[in-house]
Amino acid sequence: MDGSSNSTIQAYNKQVGLRFQLYNSLFTALPFHRVEKTGVLLTIFLLHCEEGYAKGQSPVEIINSFVKQHTSYHGDKELIDLLFRFVQYTERQVVLFDALEDAAYRDIHDMQGAGTLKQLQGEVLQNKKTTELADKLKDFSVRLVLTAHPTQFYPSEVLGIINDLSKALMNENTPQINSYLQQLGKTPFFKNEKPTPYDEAVNLIWYLENVFYLAAGNILSFMKNELPDVVSPTNPIVRFGFWPGGDRDGNPFVSADITLRVAEALRGGALKSYYLDVRRLKRRLTFKGVANLVLSLEQKLYNNLFVPNHELDISKEEIISSLQQIRTILKEEHNSLFLNMVENLLRKVQLFGLFFASLDIRQDSSVHTELLELLADTGNALPADYASRSDQDKIAALLEVRSAADATLLDNELHRDVLGSMRAMKTIQETNGEIGCHRYIISHSTSALDVMQAYGLFLLSGWKPEEMSLDIVPLFETIDDLQNAAGVMSALYENEAYRQHLQKRGSIQTIMLGFSDGTKDGGYLMANWGIYKAKEELSAISKQYGVEVIFFDGRGGPPARGGGKTHQFYASMGPNISNKEIQLTIQGQTISSNFGTVDAAQYNIEQLMHAGIRNTLFASQSATLTPEEEELLQRLSNESFEKYNTLKNLPNFLEYLNYASPLRYYAEANIGSRPSKRKPGKLNLNDLRAVPYVGSWSQLKQNLPGYYGVGTALQRLEEAGKWEEIVQLYNGSLFFKTLMDNCEMAMTKCFFPLTAFLSSHPNYGALWNMIHDEFMLTKGYILRLTGASELMQDKPVNLLSIQMRQRIELPLLTIQQYALTKIREMEEQDVQGDHKGVYEKMVMRCSFGIINAERNSA
Repeated sequence: MDGSSNSTIQAYNKQVGLRFQLYNSLFTALPFHRVEKTGVLLTIFLLHCEEGYAKGQSPVEIINSFVKQHTSYHGDKELIDLLFRFVQYTERQVVLFDALEDAAYRDIHDMQGAGTLKQLQGEVLQNKKTTELADKLKDFSVRLVLTAHPTQFYPSEVLGIINDLSKALMNENTPQINSYLQQLGKTPFFKNEKPTPYDEAVNLIWYLENVFYLAAGNILSFMKNELPDVVSPTNPIVRFGFWPGGDRDGNPFVSADITLRVAEALRGGALKSYYLDVRRLKRRLTFKGVANLVLSLEQKLYNNLFVPNHELDISKEEIISSLQQIRTILKEEHNSLFLNMVENLLRKVQLFGLFFASLDIRQDSSVHTELLELLADTGNALPADYASRSDQDKIAALLEVRSAADATLLDNELHRDVLGSMRAMKTIQETNGEIGCHRYIISHSTSALDVMQAYGLFLLSGWKPEEMSLDIVPLFETIDDLQNAAGVMSALYENEAYRQHLQKRGSIQTIMLGFSDGTKDGGYLMANWGIYKAKEELSAISKQYGVEVIFFDGRGGPPARGGGKTHQFYASMGPNISNKEIQLTIQGQTISSNFGTVDAAQYNIEQLMHAGIRNTLFASQSATLTPEEEELLQRLSNESFEKYNTLKNLPNFLEYLNYASPLRYYAEANIGSRPSKRKPGKLNLNDLRAVPYVGSWSQLKQNLPGYYGVGTALQRLEEAGKWEEIVQLYNGSLFFKTLMDNCEMAMTKCFFPLTAFLSSHPNYGALWNMIHDEFMLTKGYILRLTGASELMQDKPVNLLSIQMRQRIELPLLTIQQYALTKIREMEEQDVQGDHKGVYEKMVMRCSFGIINAERNSA
C-alpha cells in the first residue's frame, strides 16, 4: 500500500470511523422508548449475530438464543417491540454514517488529483494539447439524466436532515449535531403513501437547486478561469436531463398533465435559483449604473415566481442580456469589482436556461403498436388494414399521415396520453425552450418500425415534418436487441423521410442502451460485452451513413445495473466507439450517494468529463481491443451467458428469489410511483423490473447478477489453455479490468452465512448451493487475477467503508430474514392473524435501512 493510500485510510478512520463511535453514543439521548437499553442491547446483538453466523446458525436460531441469554422476555410481543426498536436505532445509525462520509468527502477524495479537471489541465499543458482540447470542447458534454427509479428509501425530510447534519459535522458543531440527531429520532423514515410522479419530480428538483446548480457553476468557473481559450461559448460542457413526470413506461400514474406540471416546476426551480443569486448580487452591486439594473432583474424574476396568475414574461435571452449589460458597466466603470459573481451567474443561465433540465418522454413500443392498430380499426387517420400490412407498408402508411388523429374517440386513457404527451412536448418547448423537452425514448425497440411508429404518432398528434424539433431515441435492452441494433439503425438510416428528419437535427442520432435489463436477460459479462460490441457496430454503421451517434447509457447504482466505477468504463472505450458525449442515467439512490453534496457532485462529474476528454486527446494511450482480445472476451461472455441462462431457466429460480428475499414487498414499500412489474399477473422475469430484481438479490446478500457465470467462464477458458491470455487482457485492457473490479465490488457485498440455512432446503437447497459454488469459484479466480489476498484490496478506503456499513446493517439483515421465516411458517401452516402483518411491516422497515446502508444496491 502506498503512502497516499495510508494517509487516506488514516483520514477515513479519524473523520468517519472514530467520529461514528463518538457521535453514536449521542443516540442514547434520542427520544425513543427505553432507548438507552436499546442501544446497549443492539451492541450486544451485533456481536451475537457475528458469533452466531461464525458457528453456522440461522437468523431464527441467533435471535432465539439472544432472547434467551440477554433478555427476560417470554412472549412474542416484547420481542417484536425490541426488534422494531433495533430497526429504528439502526436506521438512524445509517444516517449518521452517511452524513459523516459526506462531511469527510474532501478529506478522503483528492479534489485536484487523478481524474479531475485540475489534473486534465496539467496533462493538456504538459503535452501541448490546448488546440485539441478546444476542438473537443466545441461539441463534447456530459449529460446526467436524473431518474426517479425507486432505489431511494430516504424521504425528503430525512435527506434534508442528512444535508444539515453533514454541515454541522464539517463544522464540528456538537450542540447542532445533537439537535439534528434528536430531530432524526422524531422524524418518520417510511412513507404511508406512494409518492406521485410529481412528488418524485419535486424531490429531485431539490438536488438541481441545492447541488447540481452549484457544482456545475464551480466546474464552468474553473474551465473559464483556468482554460479560457478552450471553452466554447455556445456549447455547455455539462447538461442535465430529467425523467420524473416524463417516463411513462410501465407507470400508469404519469399523464400529459403531470408532464406539463413538472416542466413548470423545473422552470420555477431555475428561476428561483437565479432569483437567489440576483439577491446576493444586489448586496454587492450597490454602485451607480448597475444597482438599478440588478433591482429591475430581481423584480422581474420575483413577478414570474411569486405573483399569482402572472403570465410568463421573461426569457433566457432577457436575463442574459441584463447580466451582460451589468458586466459591461462593471468592466468600464467599476474596475471589474465583483465581476466574477456576475460571470458565474451568466454561465449558469446559459447552461440551465428556463428549463433547468431537459425533460425526456419515454413510452414502450408495444403501447404505440396498440394505439396505431386501434386508430386504424376505428378509421381514425390510418387505413383499416394497417395491422395486417408488412413493416415497410406500415411505415409507408405512417408517412402519408396528413391530419391529426381525434383523441376524443379513444376510450383508453393510456392511448390518449401518448398523443397528449407528444402535444405537451410542443407546449413545453414554447415556455421552457426547445431543449426543455426534445427527446422521445422508445423502450423495447426491436425494429425500424418501432421508431417510425413513434414518428408517425408525432404526425398524428399534430406535429408537421418540417417543424419536428425533437429527437426520437430507440432503447435497446435485451441481448438479442443489442445484437440486432446495428441492423435496425441501418434500416432507419436508409429511410428517406427519417434521413431528412435527422438532417434537420444536425445529422445526430441518440441511441439508448439499457444495462439493467441486459444484465437481467444475459448475465453480467454478456450484458457488458453485448453493449460494448453494440456501440462498436453502431458507431461504424452510423459513420458509414454520415450520422454522428451519441450513446445514452441507462445505468443503475450497482455493478449489476451498469454502476460501480462508471467513469472507468468511459475511459476504457477505444477510438472505434463514438465519444461525442457521455450520457447516462443517475438513478434514485445513486443521486444521493454519488452526487448528494456539491463536493461529491463536482468530483464525480469531473471524473466523467476527464474520462471522455482524455479518451480523445490521448487516443494512442486508449487501449483499443485487438481482434484476439475481442475473441477472448466473446468466448468468456458466451460461457458466462450459458451458465447464467441455465440458472435463470430453472423452474424454481424466480420462486427461490420470491421465497427467500423481500421481492414481493417492493411494490408495498411506497418508495416510488412506478409498479415493480411492467404488467399485472403472475411473476415472470420479462415483466419484473430490474430494480426489484437486482435489489432483492442485494438484500439476500447474494448479489447474483453482479458476478454469476464469471468464475465458470474463467475456469473453462483456463481449461482451454487461455489463462495467460486472460492475465494479459486483465493487465492490458482497462475495459476488462473495470469489469473485474466491479465484479469484486458486487462480491465484497455478499454474505452467504445469512442464508446458509437454505443450503439444505428440500426445494431450494440445490439452487442455493449452485449460487454459492459459483460465488466461491469466481472469488478464487478474481483473487488469482489480481494477485491479492482479499477482494478490493487495492481500494482500501472503499473496502473499509463497505465493511463498516456491513456491520451496521447486519442486525437489520438478521431481523429481516427472521421475519421472512416467520411469515413463511404462517403461510405453510395456513395461519391467519395480526402477527403476519406485523412481520411484513418488519420486512419492509428492514429493507429501507439495508438499501440505505449499501448506497448502491439497486
